[in-house]
Amino acid sequence: MTILVDADACPVKDEVYRVAERFKAEVRVVSNSPFRVPQDPRIRRVVVSDGFDAADDWIAEHANPRSVVITADILLAERCLAAGAQVLAHNGKPFDAASIGGAVATRAIMADLRAGMDGITGGPPPFSKADRSRFLQALDLVLTRLQRS
Repeated sequence: MTILVDADACPVKDEVYRVAERFKAEVRVVSNSPFRVPQDPRIRRVVVSDGFDAADDWIAEHANPRSVVITADILLAERCLAAGAQVLAHNGKPFDAASIGGAVATRAIMADLRAGMDGITGGPPPFSKADRSRFLQALDLVLTRLQRS
């Protein structure tokens, strides 16, 4: 099992490391810029070029049915689902075949709305303890299912 983390804006990297340790899962922390990761042979930092979507492309190319992708990027989630990977958002919300179409459509509508607002946006809600807890539960559940398959 491998956990692929879209790491540049990921608020749950430490949680991923802890859960991966329990399951003895490999972790690939993918980003455009280097930052510290724990000294562990199962955890590897992957620094890609700063080209547009370079990290997303690397993750999508390495996603497979034995991987879990951690991302808030809906288009990356769609690509990884097509490769057979399990996909979780940072708040623990799973992306799946039933929900990804609606998520992509909503993303497109919101992009159009934001374009018409001249830069006036509220942004996402703050990341909460409840989000962190939901993420931990969801990651544990997904890895348990993968381990049994």
